[in-house]
Amino acid sequence: MKKIFTELSVLACFCLLLLSDVAFAQNVTVTGVVKDDQNLPIPSVSIMIKGTSNGVQTNAAGSYTISAPANATLVFSFIGFANQEIPVNNRTTINVTLLPSANDLQQVVVVGYGTQKKADVTGSISSVKGEDIEKFTVTNPIAALQGKVPGMTVANSGAPGASPIVRLRGIASTKYADPLYVVDGLLQDNIDFLNPNDIESIDLLRDASSTAIYGLRGANGVIAITTKRAAKGKTTINFQSTVGVQHVANRIDVVDADGFKKLYSAQLANAGLPPFDYTNFTANTDWQDQVLRNATINTNSLTISNSGEKSTTLLNVGYNNQDGVVKYNNYKKFVARLNEEIRINNNIKVGGNITGFHWRNQPTSVTLNRAIWAAPIAPIQVNDNTYYQMPSFQTQVLNPVAEMNRNRNTSINRGYRFNGSLYAEVKFLKDFTWKSTVYADLGFNNARSYTPLPFRFVRLGEGTLPTETVYDNSARTTVAQNTFEGRKYQQDHTLSYSKELNGGHRIDAVVGFTTVYMSNTSLNGSRRDTTLNVPFDPKFWYLSNNIINENNPTFNGGGGSEESNAGGFARVSYAYKNKYLLNATIRRDGSSRFAPKNRWGTFGSVGLGWVASEEDFFKNNIKGIDFLKLRAAWGRLGNSNGVDPNLYQLALTTGESAVFGNNVYPSIRNAYLPDENLRFEIVQGVDVGVELRALRSRLSAEVTYYNKTTDGILTQVILPSVSDNYFTNLGKLTNKGVEVSLGWNDVIGSDFRYNVTGNFSYNKNVVNSIGNTSNFQIVRGGGTNVTETGRSVGYFFGYKQIGIYQSSADLAKMASFPDSAPGDIAFQDTNGDGVINPLDRTYLGTPFPPYSYGLNLSMSYKGFDVAIEGQGVAGNHIYTQRRTGSFAVLNYETNRLNAWTAPGTSNVEPIINRNRANNYLFSSYFLEPGDYFRIRNVQLGYAFANAAMKSIGVQKLRLFISGQNIKTWTKATGYTPEAQISDMLQSGADNGIYPVPAVYSFGLNVTF
Repeated sequence: MKKIFTELSVLACFCLLLLSDVAFAQNVTVTGVVKDDQNLPIPSVSIMIKGTSNGVQTNAAGSYTISAPANATLVFSFIGFANQEIPVNNRTTINVTLLPSANDLQQVVVVGYGTQKKADVTGSISSVKGEDIEKFTVTNPIAALQGKVPGMTVANSGAPGASPIVRLRGIASTKYADPLYVVDGLLQDNIDFLNPNDIESIDLLRDASSTAIYGLRGANGVIAITTKRAAKGKTTINFQSTVGVQHVANRIDVVDADGFKKLYSAQLANAGLPPFDYTNFTANTDWQDQVLRNATINTNSLTISNSGEKSTTLLNVGYNNQDGVVKYNNYKKFVARLNEEIRINNNIKVGGNITGFHWRNQPTSVTLNRAIWAAPIAPIQVNDNTYYQMPSFQTQVLNPVAEMNRNRNTSINRGYRFNGSLYAEVKFLKDFTWKSTVYADLGFNNARSYTPLPFRFVRLGEGTLPTETVYDNSARTTVAQNTFEGRKYQQDHTLSYSKELNGGHRIDAVVGFTTVYMSNTSLNGSRRDTTLNVPFDPKFWYLSNNIINENNPTFNGGGGSEESNAGGFARVSYAYKNKYLLNATIRRDGSSRFAPKNRWGTFGSVGLGWVASEEDFFKNNIKGIDFLKLRAAWGRLGNSNGVDPNLYQLALTTGESAVFGNNVYPSIRNAYLPDENLRFEIVQGVDVGVELRALRSRLSAEVTYYNKTTDGILTQVILPSVSDNYFTNLGKLTNKGVEVSLGWNDVIGSDFRYNVTGNFSYNKNVVNSIGNTSNFQIVRGGGTNVTETGRSVGYFFGYKQIGIYQSSADLAKMASFPDSAPGDIAFQDTNGDGVINPLDRTYLGTPFPPYSYGLNLSMSYKGFDVAIEGQGVAGNHIYTQRRTGSFAVLNYETNRLNAWTAPGTSNVEPIINRNRANNYLFSSYFLEPGDYFRIRNVQLGYAFANAAMKSIGVQKLRLFISGQNIKTWTKATGYTPEAQISDMLQSGADNGIYPVPAVYSFGLNVTF
């Protein structure tokens, strides 16, 4: 046996040596040179033996040498060029020419009722991949777009579940400026129902020519979202999860107890009032610390997809749970989406998409300005049922902790939403495709709330007033209920034609018809108990139950509306030899919001493009530029957004009551003054741009100029001296701007890749005319915001501070109010008449950032990857409204420690004296720069090697850590410098807005 074993061992070794020699003998040494289409050598090209990890790179002269099996295939790859796979076939010399890939130009973008290659686009369309959104720990995908797209302003909120405010290319309307969202074809006003990890791509259509095909809905820009579909021929399971901690990095600087005593004592002394007795007020409470917290956020997404010969299926389930940085604030989001497509044959397919969305929101029960205003000298509480009252000078400021704890978990807010679509697509006569899609979107929200009995309060003694415990014996419990139901039905029918003709002609055309019907109803009511208090138990929080007396005081209300839109459209795209481009659209659209004579409009666009790099003279004479396109477009469309249905018709409401004898008779009056000529706004604009790819497509650049005008602005006019108001078409405004995008991507060696992109935008908003006279103004915000001819919409209007009156001598030589005194703010005498009065109020700046920019850097080395993203704005101002409260003595922000006390002590901060009313007039003193730059995201990830993962059944595994909003450079003093721009006519005020926190998270992405 031993002999046999020995002989077999020797034979085996011999065979192995023989096989090894044969294998070695089959290897060949291959040499060659790699060049581009301009016949220039390309260094650092990767040459890999297909199916292995063996490879080399070209040197500076583009040369390479590699040893490979005679039957192997070599893979040549370099960033910016199309990969090539070349069989060796026993050859020893292989020279290769790589062609520019221009992958981003070949990608398909959504252009409205269809798609188009980026290279053929003649308008301004930017795309963001879903994988770039997945890098952010957010509950709303739009929050991740901040700083990524030129011409796009995103104002985020840190409140759980809050939707960001988005503006594309400025303010196109004074009433409603939100863009239109199109989710897989369904028109939407928001995308709260989407799972951020379930998005394939987002295309942003910014110019009038790109959005004209949407008629009356696309004037503010369009954000088209494509959700994920199953990859062909694959069955995969993907799970993504992140866990993070949110932290308020920038708190508002207010004084502590010692600082408060110093400043309040000075205030009393300056007003000639006796000092306050601080004997019982020995606390040093940080109220912000009491209401804010480090909060968790968790996002999860599970996707199961399968694609067979005849059908594809994708199921996505998402769960997000976000605690607010304000205590007891929470938002939960559950999303499930099913997509199915069945291919009956090569020409017919049907499919559907359905999404279910459920949310639960526990709102914050305390406003942050309470924590900013509350005096730090007051203690918090005695026990769980007894709290300390604020000092007598703050009777209108509630104890923030007591308010927060009293209303903790007293609201039940839930919503359900279901939307979906069914479609059928038929291809016929080779070049034609008919597609019909029907959509439905149903939403149901309901809420219940409870007002419990108040706590007992200890009123600390002040001077001769003793300490005592007080309780509001008149307080009663209250319950409230409200429901909302919304419905939307949409249908789209399109016939498309696509044909490549001889001679380099290519035509794509689509015609279609679409309708949208929307309706909503709401009911609300509340009931206050007068005999028996309702328990702290949600099962009793109904308007009618076995505890509340049905005869108790009840308040109720409700509302609803319905409207419809219909339109027909056509688009044709033509290209000749991929260098001369034409895109034209036309749409006839109507809306029931307006009177029959004003419902319909005709809109359209024309776009031209010239790909100069495809010309022979360019190819033969200009080196280094791979792609150059010049484009210009014009578009005209309407805007019906932001106007309630049927405002052109008369509506009645109850008015004042009158007594005649022993009877009371209610009166009826107009709810508003109807305008029977009310119509949609007309928006039209031009767009001119150049797109460039150079240096083997490593350098990319795009520059665009636009000019967009809105005519017949839909505006609510409040008539002076009467309570009536009306909507009408009033005036014209223009947005002009420039957008610049730059990018550089390259590879160093075989493993290190990097990409740097940046974008910059400038937008100038001007009201060209408004009203029938040049001095007509729309005033909002109590006079702080004004809209008038020659200025931007909703600009800040007030007095301009030029210093502080230091002495009586200053007052004698400077313009002033009659009652101004040393220590007061010195205002500019704008009209030069020698006195300060309301006529000296002037333009103080805009709340809307005219400049915005973003900078993104990504790098990868083997399995490691790093991404750094920054974003900022400039040129706007923020109104620190939180500092202007005059109803009570408020805590002081630290800037007041530098207040004027004597000549020369300050030329910025006025004297602390609430009797000096002029110092509380709206002026530039209350404005601060809104400029900021923020490190938006830093992420470090590691993807494990595929070979190692496949052995355990894993296709891909990536782990990462990230930090969002980790550092902000700004002069703004609030929780966040992001401008509040939701209301166009009165934006920019900071009254203790919800913080945008820093988020530190860890996550994984695994695919089976």
